[in-house]
Amino acid sequence: MYPLNAWYAAAWDTEVGRTLLPRTICERPVVLYRTSEGTPVALADACWHRLVPLSMGRLDGDNLVCGYHGVTYGPNGRCTRMPAQETLNPSAAVTSYPVVERHRYVWIWPGDPDRADPALVPDLHWNDDPAWAGDGERIELDCDYRLVLDNLMDLTHEQFLHADSLANDELSDAEPDVAHDADSVTLTRWMHGIEAPPFLAMQLRRKSPEYRGPVDRWQIIRFTAPSTVTIDVGVAPVGTGAPEGDRSAGVNGHVLNTITPAGPGRCHYFWAFTRNYHLGDQGLTNLLRQNVSCVFGQDTDMLNAQQRAIEANPDHEFYNLNIDIGGMWARRIIDAKVAAEQGRERTHPTTLASVAATTRRSA
Repeated sequence: MYPLNAWYAAAWDTEVGRTLLPRTICERPVVLYRTSEGTPVALADACWHRLVPLSMGRLDGDNLVCGYHGVTYGPNGRCTRMPAQETLNPSAAVTSYPVVERHRYVWIWPGDPDRADPALVPDLHWNDDPAWAGDGERIELDCDYRLVLDNLMDLTHEQFLHADSLANDELSDAEPDVAHDADSVTLTRWMHGIEAPPFLAMQLRRKSPEYRGPVDRWQIIRFTAPSTVTIDVGVAPVGTGAPEGDRSAGVNGHVLNTITPAGPGRCHYFWAFTRNYHLGDQGLTNLLRQNVSCVFGQDTDMLNAQQRAIEANPDHEFYNLNIDIGGMWARRIIDAKVAAEQGRERTHPTTLASVAATTRRSA
């Protein structure tokens, strides 16, 4: 239940080096490394000879040597050496996946390599834009990747799950504006004249220590198929013009999220939090990363528990609330892309019952 003709984040750029890194992307075991010139490589993690994981081998220059019998592969996946023979079997090769390094991530295209257009890499430029500062992490979740998308597309859960950091009673009352097309969904929510939640109030005090009054709060959530969500968040003192476009008196951040399916009921969650103020304050960068990590730890526990509950209740029927609109549109877009790749008619799930059914089938 995931499109294959798409770019998926496989690793942070700092994770990929001269040590073999195994990772599973859309049910495909992959081994990553860098050539001596620093170019990232992604090969199928199964030796052509006996399917032993190549990640259990070693590098010899830019070639990967299987740790079982020494069959050796170049970065293009072609066999370059076989033990005890000079003639190479012409079929001896493993898949070499298209790779792009961008926005501090190493991206892999698991589908048709002829369609791997680097221009289609999701826009997460805030991650390496000099006008922004921040950092993030990777989380391994034991849940369907679409549950993470549901979580990110409906931030009213902050009122309850994140009551100690991001909660406002106004979250459930502020109806978002929703726009969508064949590849994206955007939800825009404004809350005017409210008390800043602790996480955002802490940041506003860093920038404007004297201000303690009400704020205008915004959340602009954008889903880009198949699994990237950027969230433009912040607060500004009431009356300083944020709703009209002038956020200079407030604090503005971007929560960057891209989720990579590993297999049924498992996914990699790459996230970062970036800001456009106090850019040289590394202590603030560390503090914000730690705070966001704690928030996402709460999400991780909830999503893993939700996955187990879905699997334990296969006949339960779910229903939509108004707050589910963003996640439903995201799932419709994903379903349409999967259906197109599989050459079948697009389906239109209209209730969470059908969503839960597809989640259970993939689990």
